[in-house]
Amino acid sequence: MNAHASAARAATAHPIHIGEHLREWRQRRHLSQLDLAGDAEISARHLSFVETGRSAPSRDMVLKLAERLDVPLRERNVLLVAAGFAPAFPQRSLDDPALRSAREAINLVLKAHEPNPALAYDRHWNLVSANRMVAPLLDGVPQRLLGQPFNILRLAFHPEGLAPRTVNLPEWAAHLLERLHRQCEATADPELIKLYQDLKSYPIPARSGPISDNNVAIPFKLRHQGEVLSFISTTMVFGTPVDITLQELALETFFPADDLTAERLRQMAASMK
Repeated sequence: MNAHASAARAATAHPIHIGEHLREWRQRRHLSQLDLAGDAEISARHLSFVETGRSAPSRDMVLKLAERLDVPLRERNVLLVAAGFAPAFPQRSLDDPALRSAREAINLVLKAHEPNPALAYDRHWNLVSANRMVAPLLDGVPQRLLGQPFNILRLAFHPEGLAPRTVNLPEWAAHLLERLHRQCEATADPELIKLYQDLKSYPIPARSGPISDNNVAIPFKLRHQGEVLSFISTTMVFGTPVDITLQELALETFFPADDLTAERLRQMAASMK
């Protein structure tokens, strides 16, 4: 379903006035009417009238307020439809010719990152693509958990997935949950909120104490073939996207956190040639 149809259906199923949408997003961002009005260069009185339905905002005002509120592109379309306007932001599939340069950039980053693992995923943490260094780290995971597309977070928490092989599971799981919680707060995405609640139901031990002073970041420690491989990770997103699919894509790149891991990754890569 394209973005226009999705936004139109959402507005039909939940006919919320544009003012209510704006008030919810303003409150979610912990802004007063005065704060938002100042940012958007309008009067607080006019904003109050928009929120209560006494005044109808123009298309430009909806987009300006949405930008100041850092509303995701997908939800900006919902705001526009609620205000009686057509959606502004397309949602293309990754194989669309318009996203060719983005696909090439993703493939370039994933390939260039070898012999270290790297992957790309969508807004719900479903795997989109990965370089060849990811598969060896998933050896032993039941194939039914790796069906396409598989959810990266569910795999990390699943008792038959990576959870029993993650040496520092309490710390790593807490880190992932914190990231997901921030994403839920930022997007108000119902599916992400459900994913967060589902993951919290897994039997993950509680974090026992503070992070070691020796760590500069929380590592991902994975037991692999009798050894413990340790990684630190970075997350990349596309800058200034105007396509929903592009905005919602993220790339996760993993780096060896110790010499043993670096050497084992080099050996894995050499064995694949």
